[in-house]
Amino acid sequence: MERRDFFKVVSMTGAAMAINPVLKAAEGSSLLFGADAIETNIADAVKIPRVKESMPGLYPGRVIKVVDQKSVVDGKPQEEAAYRMLSEAMLSLTGEKKLKKAWRQFVGPKDIIGLKVNPVAGKLLTTSHAVTKSVIKQLEEAGIPRENIVIWDRREMQLHETGYTQENYPGITITGTECQDAEGGFYDKQGKLHSESRIDKSQFFYADLDGVYDDYTIPYMVNGGKNSYFTKICTERVTKIINLPILKNAGPTTTLCLKNLSFGAITNTSRLHKLWHETCAYICAFPPLRDKVVLNIVDGLVGCFDGGPSAKPQFICNYNMLLVGSDPVAVDRVGHDVIIKKRIENGIQKEDLQKSSRFIDLAQELKLGVGDRDKISVTEKII
Repeated sequence: MERRDFFKVVSMTGAAMAINPVLKAAEGSSLLFGADAIETNIADAVKIPRVKESMPGLYPGRVIKVVDQKSVVDGKPQEEAAYRMLSEAMLSLTGEKKLKKAWRQFVGPKDIIGLKVNPVAGKLLTTSHAVTKSVIKQLEEAGIPRENIVIWDRREMQLHETGYTQENYPGITITGTECQDAEGGFYDKQGKLHSESRIDKSQFFYADLDGVYDDYTIPYMVNGGKNSYFTKICTERVTKIINLPILKNAGPTTTLCLKNLSFGAITNTSRLHKLWHETCAYICAFPPLRDKVVLNIVDGLVGCFDGGPSAKPQFICNYNMLLVGSDPVAVDRVGHDVIIKKRIENGIQKEDLQKSSRFIDLAQELKLGVGDRDKISVTEKII
């Protein structure tokens, strides 16, 4: 494919289609179960002192599951239902009687709050606007200025493609690490990627795996080599992060809180599918995520049970569910069990494979949360 034709594909069918080989890497089960011991700098992250807000946050091992069978109508998530479900979850999680007080446990009016959505599978399966707008509405009602809210993900182009635009979210910053200029180009006049100005080279995840990319892929990786740099969105721009992943799978494993954060916050990720479980856990142990993610709200109104992390219509389903907690590890465990149950019911697999949730065990070892089912408290609310 000629370079000019590649960018035609991007403009015609979206960045997700153009870099489909990168998505496909996450779908192959052979890449999901780790590799031989590979040197990383996780020990450096563990040495850095924790802060009051560090994972697992205010409510370790506690997860609220809210279900409303009417939350999706004709395949479309309903904002009014999402708002009610979120309200119920926040009050139940915190024990507060007033919604404002519930939110104020996590954020304040001086915070710059980053909403980490997931648009990677395109319009078919993105973090729903019903959930995102409900979060924003409740933040505003809690006294958070609209200008203090940032919607972000790794690829700014995918945000725009899935409806995260100024037109739909007036007054809110919408940004990504990987970006284009107004003409759709990735490079400035000096031949430097625009995205390079958005990464923090002082904070990085090192893994002894080389990322080597061609001209077509590098704009979506930003850099090759053995370092994956954190986005400045996390290191400099926001003071708190609210994580808004989707209830979906990746082969026989699942991609909720930890995956949405880890692969969304760094560069040079394609190589890390060979170290998938470690990456999901290790990246979240670094301060830009560990010390800033205060709340996880899994959008399970519409999700999938096979074909993830991209979207295949035959496997998309209505879970009609939100999973909410400060502890991303506990939320991931509960969500993992929901998806695996669905896969078993549909004959895709016969049982849960212990190795498919190894990232949860690793995250627990790093004290990022509670992964042991027997130590997780789940409160289920049916609306």
